[in-house]
Amino acid sequence: MKALFISYNQATTERINAMLDSLEIRGYTLFPLTHGRGSATGEPHMGNHTWPAMNSTIIAMVDDSKVEPALEALREIDRDTQLQGLRAFVWNVEQEM
Repeated sequence: MKALFISYNQATTERINAMLDSLEIRGYTLFPLTHGRGSATGEPHMGNHTWPAMNSTIIAMVDDSKVEPALEALREIDRDTQLQGLRAFVWNVEQEM
């Protein structure tokens, strides 16, 4: 089991949801309004007058077999929407209840 953390510009919400549905990643927690700034490029997403864009963030617990397909789908979304900003990280899940 892995934790898949995805932070993305809200403009790509439909594509992120479609990816989750297509891979049958059903259980997740959504943080609908998150602020962020890219580590190297891109504009900040702060939800204010100067930087009005906003991010959303999802954390999902996924089977190991779904990690690579999810990351590849996210890479494709990122390639298509480079200026929007998208980051994903994977962590090991030690225990679940």
